[in-house]
Amino acid sequence: MYTMDEEDVAFYRWYGPWAPLTPPQVAERFAGLAAPWWIVGGWAIDAFTARSRVHEDIDVGFFSADLPTVLERLTPDLCVWSNLSGTLRPLKRPEDLPDGCRQLWVRRDGASPWLIDLAMTPHDGETWISVRDERVRMPLDEATFEAPDGIIYLRPEIVLSFKLKRQRSDDVDFDAALPMLGEDARRSLIEAIALYHPGHPWLERIDGSGGVEP
Repeated sequence: MYTMDEEDVAFYRWYGPWAPLTPPQVAERFAGLAAPWWIVGGWAIDAFTARSRVHEDIDVGFFSADLPTVLERLTPDLCVWSNLSGTLRPLKRPEDLPDGCRQLWVRRDGASPWLIDLAMTPHDGETWISVRDERVRMPLDEATFEAPDGIIYLRPEIVLSFKLKRQRSDDVDFDAALPMLGEDARRSLIEAIALYHPGHPWLERIDGSGGVEP
């Protein structure tokens, strides 16, 4: 069971609670969508490691150019809000998206909890581009993987490279995924951490055998 800390309590007071969909529920919601989408964050680590932990929310990525398609799918029965640095605004049309915004929150109505956190992802055609550094780019099918449940997830080494704030859940995900990463994935993770956050403590914990140094 997840226990809220003071920061969580303050968040719920201002923004309202989360009751996130599960990956299968997201897949049902987006079934047949004429645009690629994938699940990121801790859920992707769970899919890769075949373990399970409690999640406060669920993050779903899609290419920014596909915003009209995503809105068309969601808005008939869900309310989509743009989230720019904590400023929430209703998003009924693509042209209403604030400049610089790449995060959207979704819920059924103003009295309901949040269901999905959508992350608009930079891209060049079908090439995935890291939101952290546009020099990091690769074909979407190399940035993602299909889990046994048939759902597409962001690759674990990429997810970990976005989790450098080292909250409690981030270290849990790091410890769970690192021993299972192959040599190429580990090298990619090392390069990304060195680029995004030189000197980060995780670099010292990655050894050459695939384990985690004490």
